[in-house]
Amino acid sequence: MDLIPDMTMKRAELSPNKVAFEMNGSGETRTFAQVHNRAQRAAHLLQSQGLKSGDRIAILCLNRPDFFEILFACAKTGCILVPLNWRQPVAELIPIVEDCAPSLLFFDDHFSETAENLSNTCSLNVINLDGNYEERLEGCSVDAIPTLAWDGNQVWYLLYTSGTTGKPKAVIQTPKMAWANAVNIGQSMDISRDDVTVNYLPLFHTAGINLISLPVFLFGGTNIVMPKFEAGDLLALIHQGRVNSILAVPAVYQVLHLHPDFANTDLSKMKSWGAGGAPLPIPLLKAFAERDAHICLGFGMTETGPTVFLMDKNAVIEKAGSCGKAQMLTEVRIASPDGKVMGNNEQGELQIRGPNITPGYYNNPEATEASFTDDGWLKTGDVALRDDDGYYFIVDRIKDMFISGGENVYPAEVEKVLNTHPAILEAAVIGVADEKWGEVGHAKLTNRPGQTIDISELGPWCRDKLAAYKIPKYFSVVKDFPRTAAGKVQKHILKQQG
Repeated sequence: MDLIPDMTMKRAELSPNKVAFEMNGSGETRTFAQVHNRAQRAAHLLQSQGLKSGDRIAILCLNRPDFFEILFACAKTGCILVPLNWRQPVAELIPIVEDCAPSLLFFDDHFSETAENLSNTCSLNVINLDGNYEERLEGCSVDAIPTLAWDGNQVWYLLYTSGTTGKPKAVIQTPKMAWANAVNIGQSMDISRDDVTVNYLPLFHTAGINLISLPVFLFGGTNIVMPKFEAGDLLALIHQGRVNSILAVPAVYQVLHLHPDFANTDLSKMKSWGAGGAPLPIPLLKAFAERDAHICLGFGMTETGPTVFLMDKNAVIEKAGSCGKAQMLTEVRIASPDGKVMGNNEQGELQIRGPNITPGYYNNPEATEASFTDDGWLKTGDVALRDDDGYYFIVDRIKDMFISGGENVYPAEVEKVLNTHPAILEAAVIGVADEKWGEVGHAKLTNRPGQTIDISELGPWCRDKLAAYKIPKYFSVVKDFPRTAAGKVQKHILKQQG
């Protein structure tokens, strides 16, 4: 994987007239040959701006095929793409732009004001994708960039972590990681040239690029592009049989399940349902399974490309709560704090290695060194265990664990129980200071539509389901949770909110 053939060139050779991208709504399509042609022009456009290998390029846009063409153009030229989080205000984007120091910013009309502010503050050149981009592209050559094979280890793009632990870091992504992820998710979801998926998860997150849009592209399938998530539109595509494979974060599955169209949506044409980014509530898993839609939960990180685990559909109910087994190109182990490799049913930190693992954090050697063991395994910061059948379970984040009266409490275990309550839609548990016990649990809850949560009865309800020290001392109902783009609850913000 040290040298990787040009991705768009090879797909254009293999299936030139097959549709690679289709815009939902307008029906506009681009074949693999057209994508290659446009990526070539975009690469020459970058070079015409004086950009060279190693230079950074920022992009701020909703989902559109142009994003992927510019991503491929960066690989062709050695430039480094930096997708910016359009949910962040300018004040939060400025430190990121200053950190990676891009020379150029692509943007669309939705973010013209943000782009102008960034341009003025950070001295950025800008190109509007909804302005004269097409005209400038047409003026560029389609001739091949001299290098027809890409360095599999080159820095291709940077994804800034979502900030669940504080200051974001720029995770390096490489072509080798992209292909390793395509193999891992491709063989586990049976991706082929016949697959049609929907690109709707935000492109500033690894899921928007890699789960499963880029793998589907590499295998010759089709991406239907939605600018952003719309539950009704996604259900309509599924009902019409126009899509057969999707990957969604649990929050998306929850919204689909609660949508008024869900009950009448024909799910029978779907081949694969994947999930990741956060734990999948078992009641939600069972609600889909009752419709013969078996959601396969996986696990990965921005640092792992991201696919590491994915559940096999035959064991979805039997092994509910598991993220499956490690996929083809990834090794995993569970280790104690002193480095001992743990056996079955023993908890420890999940550690990972393989070609899908990031080489580190951009311009941050300290963070890179701290994230790997001395023998080269990525430290995930997640507590996990493997059962006797080889299935893995993520217990919780190490940092989320709190100690109450000398006992370790893993919030995910408590949340799993609370999520089975008929009135609770979702629970998030954090540790808070307590004079007697050191720390106790505070469960923040959202209610199911039409249901009212009686806080006074939750403690007694938990007593036959949890050890006493695990039962939260405090319960409160909230309207919603602060989340990352992957749907993870941002517990550090919950703690700040008190």
